[in-house]
Amino acid sequence: MLQFITHPSDKYTIAEEAQMAIEGGCRWIQLRMKNATDDEVRNVAMELIPLCQETDTFLVIDDRVELVNELKVSGVHLGKEDMPAREARELLGPHAIIGVTANTIDDLLALRGLDVDYVGLGPLRHTTTKERLASVLGYEGYRDIVAQARAAGIELPIVAIGGITTDDIEPLMATGVNGMAVSGAIIGASDPVAETSQFINRLQNTLKK
Repeated sequence: MLQFITHPSDKYTIAEEAQMAIEGGCRWIQLRMKNATDDEVRNVAMELIPLCQETDTFLVIDDRVELVNELKVSGVHLGKEDMPAREARELLGPHAIIGVTANTIDDLLALRGLDVDYVGLGPLRHTTTKERLASVLGYEGYRDIVAQARAAGIELPIVAIGGITTDDIEPLMATGVNGMAVSGAIIGASDPVAETSQFINRLQNTLKK
């Protein structure tokens, strides 16, 4: 399970980034445009919706619950300062994907009883694509938090995020996470399509072991 998160770059438009990730085999895009207006996000989403529909790709939008509702995309990813998950579920209904950000085991425990679909847990290490970064977890941090969450009966899919490269796939999946979200490693690659394919292939090979 690989999620690609868009991020402004000097080389590509946001739509181009998402298209390359999809060409590389990614079927889960998070449209993240933190400092953009709703109109700017809407315009990019309108470019991506037909592409995602053609390729059976999930499209979630970061934060903008009202836009998700308006455009009927797959769902939303909510940061800690965004709309509460319970409120988003009431607005979006039962079929929308709702993901939430977590940095600690307490964040995960606070999700008990909420109707969310996955948790983005991180960061693995320092990343330049996120402002106000939480404390880095490292592999051991993931192992500890995943173990504590499962022991507490939390079975939500946990997606690792934050500075991840292809070399992290095997050790990260060994911590018990269910997938990963990637931005900079793909956007910054000399060939983003090939880099996405490499992520997908190594993830699949790790899951087969």
